[in-house]
Amino acid sequence: MDHLSAQESKSIYIIREAYSRFPRIAMLWSIGKDSTTMVWMARKAFYGEIPFPMIHIDTGYKFPEMYTFRDKYAREWGLNLIVGRNEEAIAGGMGPNVGTKLSCCTALKTNALKKILAEHHLDAVILGIRRDEHGIRAKERYFSPRDQDFQWNYKDQPPELWDQYKSSSEDGTHLRIHPLLHMTELEIWEYVQREDIPINELYFAKDGKRFRSLGCVPCCNPIESTASTVDEIVEELRTTTVAERSGRAQDKEDAYTMQKLRALGYM
Repeated sequence: MDHLSAQESKSIYIIREAYSRFPRIAMLWSIGKDSTTMVWMARKAFYGEIPFPMIHIDTGYKFPEMYTFRDKYAREWGLNLIVGRNEEAIAGGMGPNVGTKLSCCTALKTNALKKILAEHHLDAVILGIRRDEHGIRAKERYFSPRDQDFQWNYKDQPPELWDQYKSSSEDGTHLRIHPLLHMTELEIWEYVQREDIPINELYFAKDGKRFRSLGCVPCCNPIESTASTVDEIVEELRTTTVAERSGRAQDKEDAYTMQKLRALGYM
């Protein structure tokens, strides 16, 4: 088995394992490259028909291209799509230009997810994060418990040895499962290349710029790039020294913002 196939096999195993352990489970779809790759793997894991819903947390500040992509492939792939929004916070004027990035992400993302989990009585959610994205994500586990306050204790993570996963959370509300944790940004793009996975057009260069990481419009900046195809992105990533999330505002506000956000329940 080649390396990409081995990586895919491990991810599909974790997706199937999660579904077998949790009858009330869903997958978070941010419309980015990682979560779209994860949806692709889930379709392969269940022979084209994913047996649980997709959740898109909509802050109201996403790129128009993200909504277009979401709706197109939700229809084409027959996804059971749930869109979660914190309507009270949005109506109250909360947004990227109000307060701090911490308060905005907590209100529009974390609290919106809390509402969805409560409404649908979910025991677990599957997310497309990777260890190489950010230092705090390197502390994650494949099966990661959250407590009753929705918080993650990054200082007390269970060991995962020989594919033995902790599938319950003492006094917890839910578990988060991360089937792409072992993959790198380059491997994701190599897999996209091999599988010919549809990817949002924002990742491809226009006028000398492209996005490497997608989120809310005010919090994302493009990088200098001429890579306008998947093949060119793969070649670019093999030599770049620029961090993947260098254009994301959450990572720039202060050294511990992402750690605070994830401890509070951010995706």
